[in-house]
Amino acid sequence: MSETDGKPRLTLNASFFVQATMASFRKLDPRVQIRNPVMFVVFIGACLTTMLYFRSLVTVGETGSSSGFILATTIWLWLTVLFANFAEAVGEGQNRAQVASLRKARRDTPAKKLAEARYGASFEIVSSQDLNRGDLILVEAGDWIAGDGEVVEGLASVDESAITGESAPVIRGVGGDFDSVTGGTRILSDWLIVKISADPGQAFL
Repeated sequence: MSETDGKPRLTLNASFFVQATMASFRKLDPRVQIRNPVMFVVFIGACLTTMLYFRSLVTVGETGSSSGFILATTIWLWLTVLFANFAEAVGEGQNRAQVASLRKARRDTPAKKLAEARYGASFEIVSSQDLNRGDLILVEAGDWIAGDGEVVEGLASVDESAITGESAPVIRGVGGDFDSVTGGTRILSDWLIVKISADPGQAFL
């Protein structure tokens, strides 16, 4: 995870696109296509025009031009379905890579474990993997939040773009609907004292 912009670095190499291409063909399964009603209609249309094309080849009196038109229509419909599948597969692959990157970053994140819920209290540096439910950590400007938790003291601006995709920072503080934080996000200003809400392996990511 980059320290400069707070976002995971995703590697989109040839292997990634080969896997996405293979996935786009696997998604031709009608059980998958039906999950997207719009593209399912296009998929049905592609199947029907395919049958019409082969029928036109054996039907007596069918002109070559009409067969060519049906073939062109069939090709465009299949390309539309495959392109939609490919775009969906790329998006899913990026999401999986992003989640894997965030999980790795969380495993490597140091945490300032507090002895008590008070700013200025003594703390020790521990690995995020050593944090358990109920532990208190101090997170200051520039720090990564080491685990999911609830804010018990402080108010801070938090960059959650790596998880939500929103570029604008959010405010997290005590009470209300804004007291929950997610591991792998970053404090931009001020500080928070967070009470860890999940044991290792049971977090949001």
